[in-house]
Amino acid sequence: MRLLTFGLLGLALALAPCHRAVAQEWPDRPVTMIVPFPAGAAVDTLARAVANMLSENFGKQFIVENRAGAGGNLGGASVAKATADGYTWLFGTPAPIALNKFMYKGLAYDSERDFTPVVLVAKSPMIIAATSDFPAKTLPDLIAYAKQNPGKVNVGVPGNGTLGHITSALIQQFAGVDMTHVPYRGSAPLITDLLGGQVNVAMDFMPTYLPLVAGGKIRALAVTTSQRVAQLPDVPTVQEAGFKGFEATAWYAIVAPTGTPPEIVSKMNNAVNAFLESDKGKSVLAQNALQGVGGSPEDLKAFVAGELAKWGPVIAAAKITM
Repeated sequence: MRLLTFGLLGLALALAPCHRAVAQEWPDRPVTMIVPFPAGAAVDTLARAVANMLSENFGKQFIVENRAGAGGNLGGASVAKATADGYTWLFGTPAPIALNKFMYKGLAYDSERDFTPVVLVAKSPMIIAATSDFPAKTLPDLIAYAKQNPGKVNVGVPGNGTLGHITSALIQQFAGVDMTHVPYRGSAPLITDLLGGQVNVAMDFMPTYLPLVAGGKIRALAVTTSQRVAQLPDVPTVQEAGFKGFEATAWYAIVAPTGTPPEIVSKMNNAVNAFLESDKGKSVLAQNALQGVGGSPEDLKAFVAGELAKWGPVIAAAKITM
């Protein structure tokens, strides 16, 4: 037993320097960052800005790869099953990182078990927007119109089970209205159909819609934060429309496959935090109407736990299943 104990101790001591050496050498080849939604979405824009910074910082290429589908689950599953060596990361949103486990039966991965938290990058309000010629000019107008025309208002969301979908379901539930749910594979195709009039209303992450609102191509009916946002100071919140206590905030985070060496996770965390504090990072956030967050992996773990506790009962009450 004594020999076995010494043998195991020796093995552990031998492996420890090896792990440290691997972490010190990382990255020594291109790194893949999976975005589980199509190119052009708000999460994709931010991911590419972060990837460019990481490429400059580490001297190796960080490649953004879009793997859209199933509300982010295709990209999420690919990262959950990837080798935990620091060369595959998920740059995701609430759906694949947290909330999909409440909605999808037979999900190919468990976000709490299969992901290691890295860093909470940024937060963003959700926007409720309508075509410029839609009869409703405000959220109360939309609700009144939907009550008069049950099932005839088409509401586009960037995917089944996304925060846009949950927000839409919750508003309909609270207001007692019935609107037709139209899921898309990301924000880009949704915006195309909104501009073309194929859908009347969109509930989605705000940043991508700001230029369209400013150009008068679409109309912002409400934002989902508890307070009005600086980029749309004249647009009321959902709470102001009569939904007391309502808040739904989009967020963007980086996670890795469980088992990724903590030294590598720490390197990535430190680099992203430095980006968020830099002038360039602040400029990117401001351009995209995002609030930088940052913090430690433990901060992200606690934040995700809070989101699960907050939205789990809402999803169950709305009976959102995939």
